[in-house]
Amino acid sequence: MTHLIRVMKILSVLLLLLLLFVGGVFLMDSWQTGYLEVDQVEEAGLDSYVLHHVHIIPMTSDTVLPDHRIRIRNGVIEAIGPDLKAEGLAVIDGEGSYLVPGLMDMHVHVWDKYELGLYLANGVTTVRNLWGLPMHLRMKKATAKGDVLSPAFFTSSPKLSGPGYPGDDNLQLSSADEARKKVAAYKRRGYDFIKTYNGLTGPLFDAILDESIKLDLDVVAHPSAELDYAEHFHEGIRSIEHVEDIVQQPLDYHLDTTKLKEVVAGYVAHPGSALCPTAVVFANIHRLIAEPEILEEEGLQLMNPLIRKVDSQAQYDRWVQTRQEDPEIGDRIRVQHEFHLLAIRKLHQAGVRIICGTDAGIGITPPGTSIHEELAFYVEAGMSPFEALRTATVYPAEIHAFLGDMGTIEPGKRANYILTNGNPLEDLSVLAQPQTVSVNGRRMMEKTLQTFREKAVLRRNLVATGLRYAEYLVVEK
Repeated sequence: MTHLIRVMKILSVLLLLLLLFVGGVFLMDSWQTGYLEVDQVEEAGLDSYVLHHVHIIPMTSDTVLPDHRIRIRNGVIEAIGPDLKAEGLAVIDGEGSYLVPGLMDMHVHVWDKYELGLYLANGVTTVRNLWGLPMHLRMKKATAKGDVLSPAFFTSSPKLSGPGYPGDDNLQLSSADEARKKVAAYKRRGYDFIKTYNGLTGPLFDAILDESIKLDLDVVAHPSAELDYAEHFHEGIRSIEHVEDIVQQPLDYHLDTTKLKEVVAGYVAHPGSALCPTAVVFANIHRLIAEPEILEEEGLQLMNPLIRKVDSQAQYDRWVQTRQEDPEIGDRIRVQHEFHLLAIRKLHQAGVRIICGTDAGIGITPPGTSIHEELAFYVEAGMSPFEALRTATVYPAEIHAFLGDMGTIEPGKRANYILTNGNPLEDLSVLAQPQTVSVNGRRMMEKTLQTFREKAVLRRNLVATGLRYAEYLVVEK
């Protein structure tokens, strides 16, 4: 008995030390991201004012409203016009800059708060996180309170797959009953929508969709190879992810323009279905193959340290090995990427809704900066700058009810906007260096945005990220 008591005391001390260590790690990480708190940014303290001498791009049409005023009260756009009265509010000179709705990245993977600052620094005022973890529920709650400067944050559930699909990054379902229970549990816990993933069989897929519709939960689908691609054209599914999956599934890895027409026709026949291409993440495979020093590039320092160490390195090793075994793989990846742009062009020409997403946060696709590459690919695919900009503003707001108060510059909408020195309808690249970014009327100027970039590069939160991922494995798996 004395020996048992001694052992219990030792275990209690070890447990206490472990808890103190974990608590210390999270406390330090929270302290280091304190720069995102509203009261730490001088200009962000004001959410009611009149901004004058700005050229407004409302995105309700392909136009610029020159030398206008915009009145914002409590973070909401109250009025727009050339001669608005201040009505007792502070008046801020926009100095002839262009005002456009904040960008929405509809497919990201967020790993820490530093990334929220990176999105803001690139004019992204809304993110749709596509791999829900317990930490994202806390992040959503913290950002919704308004004390933290962050894009509007919405997160999927954990990724739902079938019983035979490998990986600890998804939840393998074994029965339709389990699928229904998971959907209901995710609704109760506060996830914004459900994500279906590869490996789902027909009965599991049907159960998820049926329960989601009953509970008024949107579904976002990473296509499952266990199903016909056309089965993803469903009223409950708000968007289908990844243009590459068009090639990998209905086209069976053939760059077949005839079969592509059939896919386009499927989207046209189901106008509620949107495509989120994430073209940039596939294009980055070519960089992994063609650029031996890619992992040392400055842009990769924007990635979360654990992801860079584990996922970025693993992807690099995979494609270097593939190149050694198949020297022509780089050319085939490049040609397939060009076919992806053709698919985007054909879908766009057919009137299919394209929503901008990057798959940022994994591989070598950094948060924030990647959206500008994605938009450039849409222009390369044949869209005008206005049309490309709609994919990151107007169209996302149309597919989810929870985004309905964003996407355009109109009375009643959130004051989420970007100010740029140049006209983005002439050159979208000006969005990569915003002069000012606003979320809910709270402004962040160039100096603040640069601080967000610098803090993210300097972060050392590998252990904290690992602990949060371990929490996911314990809680969800």
